[in-house]
Amino acid sequence: MDNKNLSGRFERAFIIANQLHFSQRRKATNAPYITHLLSVASLVVENGGDEDQAIAALLHDAAEDQGGLETLELIKFHFGEKVAAIVAGCSDTFQTPKPPWKIRKVEYLAELTQADPAILLVSLADKLHNARSLLQVYKREGDKVWEKFNGGKEGMFWYYRSLIEIFQEKSDSQMVDELKYVFSEIELLAGE
Repeated sequence: MDNKNLSGRFERAFIIANQLHFSQRRKATNAPYITHLLSVASLVVENGGDEDQAIAALLHDAAEDQGGLETLELIKFHFGEKVAAIVAGCSDTFQTPKPPWKIRKVEYLAELTQADPAILLVSLADKLHNARSLLQVYKREGDKVWEKFNGGKEGMFWYYRSLIEIFQEKSDSQMVDELKYVFSEIELLAGE
């Protein structure tokens, strides 16, 4: 991102994201969900993302978790096709109820191998923040943390290893190295 400040569009995206996720809490930390969205947006901007990518980072879970395709259309209306495409690319389903966890993750990984750089950047920032949070909670709770995730320990290890493999191949962001490092710390603590 160049030296321009984020505009009123980013502020509007924050308001919409906060409204959509207002009652949602982080699975592992129980923090207000908006904290995750702000962290992902921060990582995106700090790693060269433009305002559209920062907005997509704020809204990356909105369609998946808060209204499906109707919410994606709202995002497209307010922020344009580029932002909506990034949000769509970061979503593993628009269905309610969601399909089984493993099916969603396999399909998401397949799509990620074909994703454009903007989607990869936002997805990588999302997964890095998730891994950081997971490490923090694992240090506090140990193996009990896996009970909070649909994939359990085995599924989460498979998923993160698969993500890292794709990001190593598709991205030159320094966030890939940090994701590898954070996940290796989780593996070490978990005895993997």
